Amino acid sequence: MRNFKQLAMQICAEPNNRCFSRMETNMRLSYIPDSLGHLKLDHMLDTVHALGVDAIELTTGNWSEAPHINLDELVSDSGSRKRLQESFSSRNMEIVALNCSGNPLAYEKDMEVTLKTFQLSEQLGIKKVVMMSGLPSGCKNDITPVWITTSWPPMTQDILKYQWEEVAIPKWIKLVEQAKDFGIEKIALENHGWQLVYNPETLLKLRKEVGPMIGMNLDPSHLFWMGGDPIEALRELGDALYHIHAKDSRLERRLLGPNGVLDTKPIEEYSNRSWNYVAVGCGHSGQWWKEFFSVARMIGYNDVVSLEMEDLTMDALTGVKMSIEVIRQGLGI
Repeated sequence: MRNFKQLAMQICAEPNNRCFSRMETNMRLSYIPDSLGHLKLDHMLDTVHALGVDAIELTTGNWSEAPHINLDELVSDSGSRKRLQESFSSRNMEIVALNCSGNPLAYEKDMEVTLKTFQLSEQLGIKKVVMMSGLPSGCKNDITPVWITTSWPPMTQDILKYQWEEVAIPKWIKLVEQAKDFGIEKIALENHGWQLVYNPETLLKLRKEVGPMIGMNLDPSHLFWMGGDPIEALRELGDALYHIHAKDSRLERRLLGPNGVLDTKPIEEYSNRSWNYVAVGCGHSGQWWKEFFSVARMIGYNDVVSLEMEDLTMDALTGVKMSIEVIRQGLGI
């Protein structure tokens, strides 16, 4: 009599029997090109294409200098758009998302760039925009954004109530409708500090009010320094995960111990900071990233992983190459 293992293998091999199903995954590597912003568009594309990258998350403005495009020119001139598209198509490359991260809840200029990015998305046929939630001021008579990170003193609760109920929810309801008008299907909000949405809990709070147009762009580097667990964040988000940024950060133990994670020194002063952005693999091992991508697949994520390289301890191209190697191993591509 054959043993159970042999019998099970035979049953699974028969065409009308399926013991389990495997998700066909299209997870692939994308790149946010700002770290190679010193290169002209075509040179940048040739460089990353030679590294095996065929997808770009293109920055359009706000906190990015949008080093490779002119947003106003692209929106107003079909010839400029055609030349941009030809730069990609001639290399068998694709723009998978536009990124206009800024603060549209506080600054009108940031809202203008956001809406122009929506318009460009429609013109280019791109269905996903990556951005941030924005952060309002603390009250009607103030213009300075205020990020509340503690529940005391009690006035913090009044500020949060104003930010959410009087500014963020009404403005985001309108933004979602505008995005729909431009044919956008997904807006992925990054879990960044100094934003009203900075973790899964705050993302899901806003999503409950404005609908499933918005989901999260999960960037592990920010949760790391905030003390969170990006793998648990994946499970918490589920189908609200719309995008992934592959970016790493490292807690600098010698300075973290006495000072904690809250650090206001500029990122250029990396030798004196409690934490730093680093190339992928320089903060968390390749094994960690393998688990992260595995769990992303487990919850059904089937989209791009965009490398964002902000390690100032090495030249940009070295950091991009190092990061790509770790991400490729993690994705198994």
